[in-house]
Amino acid sequence: QVQLVESGGGLVQPGGSLRLSCAASGFTFTLYDVSWYRQAPGKERELVATVTALGGGTSYADSVTDRFTIFRDSAKNTVHLQMNSLRPEDTAVYCCRAQSKILRLDYWGQGTQVTVSS
Repeated sequence: QVQLVESGGGLVQPGGSLRLSCAASGFTFTLYDVSWYRQAPGKERELVATVTALGGGTSYADSVTDRFTIFRDSAKNTVHLQMNSLRPEDTAVYCCRAQSKILRLDYWGQGTQVTVSS
């Protein structure tokens, strides 16, 4: 069964850190580009960060560059999003997406809530 399961969200104070995890099962995760998206109430969904298949290149939204890091743990079929120096405007539901343009397959997780507040 194909699954993407996010974890690691929660409540954190401004300036704090969280590490989100996206765990895959039922497919070969390393063959997929994996992205984190977020959506805050009343706002459009935003692409936050991407790590590419195999080569592992990364890209980030301008709003999170130098604060967030996306990386794979291939042994555990997991992609993490390390979030540092969190701000209230980072508050959102964060979802991961695994996409293979070659295989034309696209999977989404259910999301995890991140709240940055004092």
